[in-house]
Amino acid sequence: MNKLPLKENFEKYTGIDSCPVRNVISRFSGKWSMLILCVLADNEATRFNAIGKALPDISPKVLTETLKNLENDGLIVRRLYPEIPPRVEYSLSTLGKSLMPHISGLVGWAIEHFDEIIGNKK
Repeated sequence: MNKLPLKENFEKYTGIDSCPVRNVISRFSGKWSMLILCVLADNEATRFNAIGKALPDISPKVLTETLKNLENDGLIVRRLYPEIPPRVEYSLSTLGKSLMPHISGLVGWAIEHFDEIIGNKK
């Protein structure tokens, strides 16, 4: 496995605002962000209610906030159609699509090691 330059990174950058690792990872490491990105990765364009149905434990308020944050970070695109009633669809941006292979690896690792990790919980 390649050695990650974490020590050098943390010595060079003292605060979260200047640290690429902590700053960027904090953008999508919240409870719902990665799951929303995975839902969007499975669909070309997804409406708000469809995301909510795919993640039934998320509240509409938290879903709205998380979508806004992901959009502000450039990971997703929000498309508003000029219709009545308004129709809004969400999709991964090019940046978001480039992140998905890494998230997929993490998801695979989590599935593979779930029982062991839960078994170790005290």
